[in-house]
Amino acid sequence: MPEFQPVRGTHDLLPDEHRRHAQVIATARAIAGRYGFAEMATPIFEFTEIFARTMGETSDVVAKEMYSFTDKGGEGITLRPEYTAGIARAFVSNGLAQMVPVKVFAAGPMFRFERPQKGRQRQFHQIDVEVLGAAEPAADIEVIALAADVLSELGIADRCTLELNSLGDAESRLAYRAVLVGYFNDHRSRLSEDSLRRLEKNPLRILDSKDEGDRLVIEGAPLITDHFNAASSAFFAAVREGLEALGIAYRLSPRLVRGLDYYSHTAFEFATTALGAQGAVIAGGRYDGLIEQLGGPPTPSIGWAGGIERLALLAAAPPPPPRPLALVPLHGAAELPALRLAHALRGAGFAVDLAYKGNAAKRLKRANRVKAVCAVLLGEAELARGAALVRNLDSGAQEEVALDRLAHHLAPYR
Repeated sequence: MPEFQPVRGTHDLLPDEHRRHAQVIATARAIAGRYGFAEMATPIFEFTEIFARTMGETSDVVAKEMYSFTDKGGEGITLRPEYTAGIARAFVSNGLAQMVPVKVFAAGPMFRFERPQKGRQRQFHQIDVEVLGAAEPAADIEVIALAADVLSELGIADRCTLELNSLGDAESRLAYRAVLVGYFNDHRSRLSEDSLRRLEKNPLRILDSKDEGDRLVIEGAPLITDHFNAASSAFFAAVREGLEALGIAYRLSPRLVRGLDYYSHTAFEFATTALGAQGAVIAGGRYDGLIEQLGGPPTPSIGWAGGIERLALLAAAPPPPPRPLALVPLHGAAELPALRLAHALRGAGFAVDLAYKGNAAKRLKRANRVKAVCAVLLGEAELARGAALVRNLDSGAQEEVALDRLAHHLAPYR
């Protein structure tokens, strides 16, 4: 066994798996572009306060899962556990409030210290979509439709279900919070220690608990939709009407919540049963108070994130890369002509494999190993005539082709 292994919760993306990842990102990037989203990137690490302030100091991510450290300058730094906080920070620090609505797409690695599981490592990867500065239900409809299109393009929409809920506006949520706290206080003896801690600061997060005892209590909890004011009901109705107009099926999920105060109105997940317990592949919601919490102006916003590993596990493998041409110099004097020819063919758009050493037999063996579609053999007699032998490695057919016609002859393999 090799002495060095990847750190627990990380793994190498070897070429086949990397192609699956790249397919997810390329698909999401292309569809986001159709919707008018521009791609951006934020640093992989931020000041710890950014995440503590936006995700809540009592949240599991902040309290238990963040990779945080003090750098050599004495600053508290955290590897990003999610994209939204960094994008919101970028919105504030770059003065983008005058450009709203700002519609951005991003993709990259995230870091959380948690038990590694199928489709989720300690270093994992996400695609992310955010609309900053749009208060209208149309923005909610658009980002959900974008997610649905990504799943459809990846060929996995039929294995995913859109779970939909609303958290209402601040007034509705405040009324619901009071009722919910009263209900859970009546059942304190049945709640887990984690839920008892949440009861004081973020009781809505109890509804997210996976503890079996908590789940039994949650079954009888009041529903947030029963405490909506007229504005909250109208907003949720508009979102549902828009999704129905687009033919996007959904299932109402009244226990789907976001526990932090800056979340409001729409909350949603695209979930699957094809990955075992790890059901959510895309999750998002409206966060109208987040940017203000970071010191920016009031900026209603909505977005979602999707786990690339989970999406890649569900999607069919992408087509293999184009099969290369193999250049095979048959003697030492053909090495430089082969090097020049490889450079010219690559410049013309061909994938070309040129082995660094070996006799003709070894190079042809390599050509078969890299699944080359044909071999271009450069022999002394052929070079003297300004030609090369082109051998189809599937059929074995071989013919001599003038070098000045070689690119044209090989065009079907480009």
